[in-house]
Order: sequence, then structure tokens, then C-alpha cells
Amino acid sequence: MNTQVEAAIEVHTFLSKHNISYAIIGGFAVQHWGEPRFTRDIDITVSVPIEKTEIFVQNILKHFDARVQDTIHFVQQTRVLPIRAKNECEIDISLALPGYEDEVMKRAVKIKVAPNQFVKICSAEDLIIHKAVAGRPRDIDDIVGIIYRQGKSIDIDYIRRWLKEFSLILETDRVLERFEKLLKQYHL
Repeated sequence: MNTQVEAAIEVHTFLSKHNISYAIIGGFAVQHWGEPRFTRDIDITVSVPIEKTEIFVQNILKHFDARVQDTIHFVQQTRVLPIRAKNECEIDISLALPGYEDEVMKRAVKIKVAPNQFVKICSAEDLIIHKAVAGRPRDIDDIVGIIYRQGKSIDIDYIRRWLKEFSLILETDRVLERFEKLLKQYHL
């Protein structure tokens, strides 16, 4: 079993035990929905009420090692908790905000990663949304791989709806334009 799968199972076990909704995003999810590529870490988004952030961080740090000093302050500033699994794999836990991320949790898909071992990843559509908002060249390549592999099964209307929302928040049409350009390029 590879390092990332071991780390994903470890964090899944912890979060499930504590009834915390989550979805793996990033490169690990790309391996399922798009063109597989190497990834060093695991990116996760979790649903934790803002008022319970400190308790969540304290509980996580009882099991996982932090990768930053003054962890509580760091998480309050960034909404990201950088930790390390027992096998040294790096894990970045993003604390979800209500709204769009509630949808991500509802739409998360359980996948088998080893015999009798499952984890939850975000939907292909939510992965495209995350990648479109980030907009780095690697993210665009990932979107192309997802479109190529998932084709017509992708819920384009769902993606457009959320990319329009993010375009308003970010005050730029580039997020939606990038996606529309890829759709035309791949005839979807």
C-alpha cells in the first residue's frame, strides 16, 4: 500500500470515529477522477463549525503531529491545519465554510482504496470547481484529465452555477472563462 493511501485511511478512520464530515480533494482525488499523477500529500476539507475549531484542532493533535508552530493561531488565520500522518505523509486539512462546502460534503463519494478500506473523495464536479478557482497550470491540466475521463457524465450546470458564484466573490470572470474554454476545446 502506498504512503498516501495509508495516510488517507488513517485520517478517514480518525474523522469517521469523531463523526466529522470530510472529503479528500486535490491530487489524491485527481487520481480517481482524472489522469493519475504523482502527489506527495493529502488535501482534505472538513466540516467543523467555526466555534468548534479549537476543540477540533486539539483533538486532531492528539493523534497527528502538527507541521507548524502555534497551530491554533495558524489555523485561525488560514483555516488550514497542516499535519503529518504516522507514516510521515503530509496532510493539509482545510476547514470548510458554510455554503458551497456543504454541497461538497453531501456530494462526496466513497471509494475503495484497499481491501475492505474506503475513503471519501469530492465529486468530479467539485474537484473541477476547486481546480478552476485555483487556476494554476497543473490545475488546468487536472481539469482536462477529468473532462477527458468523465466526459458527458459531468454535471456541467452544477459546475457553472458555482463558478459563477466564485467569479462574483473573486470579482473576476477568468474562473468561468477558463472552464468554458476547456468545454469548447473538448466538445462538451
